[in-house]
Amino acid sequence: MSELRRVGEVEWELPATGPMHVPGRVFADAELLEALGGDGSLDQLRNVATLPGVVDAVLAMPDVHQGYGFPVGGVAATELPDGVVSPGGVGFDINCGVRLLAAPFAFDELGDRREALVHEISRTVPAGTGRGSGLELGRAQLERVLVDGPRALEGIGTPVDVELTESAGRLDGADPRAVSERARQRGSDQLGTLGSGNHFLEVQRVDRVHDRAAAEAQGLAEGQVTILIHSGSRGLGHQVCTDFVKRFQGALDRYGIRVVDRQLACAPASSEEGRSYLAAMAAAANFAWANRQLIAHRVRQAIARVLGEEAAAGTRQVYDVAHNVAKIERYGGLELCVHRKGATRAFPPGSREIPERYRDVGQPVFIPGSMGTASYVLAGRAGAMERSFGTVCHGAGRRLSRTAARKRVKGGDLRRQLEEQGISVRSPSNRGLAEEAPFAYKEVDKVVEVVERAGLAVRVARLRPVGVVKG
Repeated sequence: MSELRRVGEVEWELPATGPMHVPGRVFADAELLEALGGDGSLDQLRNVATLPGVVDAVLAMPDVHQGYGFPVGGVAATELPDGVVSPGGVGFDINCGVRLLAAPFAFDELGDRREALVHEISRTVPAGTGRGSGLELGRAQLERVLVDGPRALEGIGTPVDVELTESAGRLDGADPRAVSERARQRGSDQLGTLGSGNHFLEVQRVDRVHDRAAAEAQGLAEGQVTILIHSGSRGLGHQVCTDFVKRFQGALDRYGIRVVDRQLACAPASSEEGRSYLAAMAAAANFAWANRQLIAHRVRQAIARVLGEEAAAGTRQVYDVAHNVAKIERYGGLELCVHRKGATRAFPPGSREIPERYRDVGQPVFIPGSMGTASYVLAGRAGAMERSFGTVCHGAGRRLSRTAARKRVKGGDLRRQLEEQGISVRSPSNRGLAEEAPFAYKEVDKVVEVVERAGLAVRVARLRPVGVVKG
């Protein structure tokens, strides 16, 4: 911590020393910075800065905390063709991401049907550890999903859903042949399922609008009901990461690469191993977008059963954005492989990479807090392109481990506390609920304030939970 020097209002630099090729850059205020003293995230940031081909700086977002190899909330770009790709820079839940739906009714109109809606969603969307019973996919249908994402799901969702998804829900270069048989088996019945851990589905109300022009473009108004979906590629993506970490660890000597941490196993992005990983990762990312598409479809079905077909038909997608992915992008004339692990894209107004309806106000960005606090909708700004490869954080960020959280509260007690606050809770596991207790996370208001002060994005709306479904 003593090595950090302040270079901006909420920006700190970790100088490049020893084997580091570039410095580290940390976005935080003094309070968030102090919270980093208890974990190894800054040490991991130093390690990432030793990867071959890394450029500019490796970044830690305000929600940063220790992860596998890379810190969660970490960003690193490597220059192609010789720079490396590292599965640890994406994570095990490839294209874990967030999708926001906006309902055509206000919280006041929902009234005493809130409990029924949360219950019906929990019945309709399978959730829990290893839980399957999603859409059963045959081999040919799974391969179409791996290549085309939500476009492969005929009759599920709408073309507008696809349009309002990052990369239109499809990464080019996906190759099902790069996905192992074990990964296919694990994902075969998990499409349309939430999973466990920090995955959730939240019914919310728009508590406050901060930027009226951007909120109007996104179709959000104070008092409106929204539904936030947080899930990823499930067992399929986890297995893809597992497979390639092992494969890359075995290929390090072949490319003369020495890593300071075996969890940073990597290979040149242009190598056979690198190309295979990018093809498998893209396939898993497409699976994840299809997963959230089907979950959103099931949410609409639940709304129809509780509130009628008209309410379901009027429930539209605001946006869907990934936060565990590596993408090939251009910055300053360079072609880079940008690793975003627990970090989300945040492109500014005018970007051709975002849907036309948002080009005047910037790409929608979602920063969930915890099930007892708030979540934020933001819009990307030019500062992100200048300072963070078009990236912001993906949430509040953990400050306590799952074990530490369980020691401080019992799941049943937490459930009662949340319900006393007017938040309906559905979770098959009291243990899992305790692990995700609000106090286990940093203050989302503080995290979002740092994002805004750094010029990476601006607040559009604040969302308060009224119902939570967790695995």
